[in-house]
Amino acid sequence: MRTSTKSFAVAAVASLSLFTAACGSSDSEGESAPADESTSATPDESSTSADPAADLVGAGCADYAKAVPDGKGSVSGMSQDPVATAASNNPLLKTLVQAVSGQINPDVNLVDTLNGDEFTVFAPVDTAFDALFKELGDDGVKKVSEEKGGGTLSGILTYHVIPGQIAPADIDGTFKTVNGADLTVKGSGDEITVGEGNAKVICGGVKTANATVYLIDSVLMPPA
Repeated sequence: MRTSTKSFAVAAVASLSLFTAACGSSDSEGESAPADESTSATPDESSTSADPAADLVGAGCADYAKAVPDGKGSVSGMSQDPVATAASNNPLLKTLVQAVSGQINPDVNLVDTLNGDEFTVFAPVDTAFDALFKELGDDGVKKVSEEKGGGTLSGILTYHVIPGQIAPADIDGTFKTVNGADLTVKGSGDEITVGEGNAKVICGGVKTANATVYLIDSVLMPPA
């Protein structure tokens, strides 16, 4: 992990509101629920008619496809669900899902929020969290998990989320995160880095029903 325990402590004061919106398909016939279908026609259209793998970038996309070739956690499977649900089906994102669903700190449960709007999400894979927890040590992890209000964890998680969906072709730049702090992304194709620690994009442009996801190899730390 590129970020030190000290950086984590310094970054501890932000707060949160994370991820994203649900959708469905559109059909005017009586057998389908018109309300559901009409409100989510556009997202569902893109996830069912367009190739979910068309805009993927990152040197790890082939490995991701091998690890999760089909099912709800695959590239095509994730495109059918809102981002919090889609992430919960991805075996590479188990710790992230625990973090946003109240399993690490019960005061940080973002699932409903995450399934409520469109976002770009930088999603640290499990090995990224493993490295962070190792660096923090048992005492550090305990402090974060038991912190009343969950401000530290909330601040970190929201720093991984940008309002609106950003495609790989437009991802190079500086963006305002849900945390409120700016996040800089550099590069294109298989060479995209994120944040001051230069976290690498493993596989990006992964579509969910309401978000564009970039799997990354490090946990990002918000600035002090």
